[in-house]
Amino acid sequence: MLILARHGRTEANAAGLLLGRLDPALDEVGRRQAVALADGLGRGGTVDEVVASPLRRTRETAAAIAEGTGAPVTVDERWIELDYGAFDGVPLADIPVETWARWRGDPTFAPPGGESLAELGVRVRVVLDELSDRARDRTVVVVSHVSPIKAAVAWALGVGDEVTWRLFVAPASLTRIAVTERGPVVQSFNEVAHLER
Repeated sequence: MLILARHGRTEANAAGLLLGRLDPALDEVGRRQAVALADGLGRGGTVDEVVASPLRRTRETAAAIAEGTGAPVTVDERWIELDYGAFDGVPLADIPVETWARWRGDPTFAPPGGESLAELGVRVRVVLDELSDRARDRTVVVVSHVSPIKAAVAWALGVGDEVTWRLFVAPASLTRIAVTERGPVVQSFNEVAHLER
């Protein structure tokens, strides 16, 4: 089983900023979310390994999961968030309407100095193909970000990167993808019930 966990909240998330490669820590709410996420995973069975993006918010969330489950953590650069380039740290409301329209209509569009959804999709699909064998017989939790999680869902569904704009991934949510002989199967998406406990 492959379980994709989005990191807990940061102040930048709460403020509505585009948050790509900037590296803030979790805020107080985010730290509580990380503990709740670990508790939810601990109740759901064994976690064999945790893989995290290199950014601080994911490593802090992964550390809470490791503490709660006893699973080892490794860092994989390919799970890092989309590079928003010149838009990193910019309020969503400040992105020009024309830019949003182009971005939503073209997966190859990249912000100035940044990365396109298509480029991100390629790197995420490569790492998913590598993880698939391990995730058939083991539970692998990947702690990542909105865009890589959406790319993983697109991979599992066999659809293109344009589906990104039709998905919402909450902070500290879980998405479960079973890896079977016939291919990946999305078992759940954007679970947040563990945050209500």
